[in-house]
Amino acid sequence: MHPLDQFIVVLDHPENPANIGAVVRAMKNMGFHRLRLVAPAPYTDDDLLRLAHRCDDLVAQIEVFGNLGDALAPARLVVGTAAIAHAGLRITQDVRGLATTLVQQATAGPIALLFGAEADGLDRTALDRCHLLAALPANPAYPALNLAQAVLLFLHEIRMATTTPASAGAPSPPAATQAQLEQLFAASEAALHAIDFFRYNPAAVMRTLRQLAYRAALRPDEVALLLAIARRTVRAASPAPASKSDELQAGDL
Repeated sequence: MHPLDQFIVVLDHPENPANIGAVVRAMKNMGFHRLRLVAPAPYTDDDLLRLAHRCDDLVAQIEVFGNLGDALAPARLVVGTAAIAHAGLRITQDVRGLATTLVQQATAGPIALLFGAEADGLDRTALDRCHLLAALPANPAYPALNLAQAVLLFLHEIRMATTTPASAGAPSPPAATQAQLEQLFAASEAALHAIDFFRYNPAAVMRTLRQLAYRAALRPDEVALLLAIARRTVRAASPAPASKSDELQAGDL
């Protein structure tokens, strides 16, 4: 499989069909073909093909999802795109260096490149699902790019990385999918609630745990171990069911 086949472009709540069409054209130009849309504005194939000339094949393969979790489920790495830094999230402007790393990591499985809505970018829910943020080194006085332009520049860097000797290397170890990680995060939150760990904003704690897990690049077997620990914690913290003798004694009172 060619490394570019492992990349999935995900547009979260795209607002303008013209931008979706321009993204399709950019993907065709750069040799990418996997596009997923999350709750897009209504559009027809003709709307997209007005800008995505002779891209009928890519338009026919577009996958549409109702929620971001399903769209990212198979990804083993989620790279979000942003014009500005966000507290608590790793961000890089070395897109060229990142592209080389991503091409190497593509041997381990699908990589999602996540782009937010034109007006506001990625919301908090989407940012929480990003293992890493990347920002193009634009004019700091006006850093926000048009959606299709941003996609084109990112994909160009990744394409160029596939042509350099530095992109070759040992295959990356298999990483957990985003769906597996989301299972772990849900179970971990339930376990922390069960032992009454949260003393303040649970969402802030969970965001920190997410970033720890993303930096660790957990393997599927490691996720399975942590998931089992979390589930056992919930069971251990739950009140033991009353025995029949306890029920009889209670009934005698």
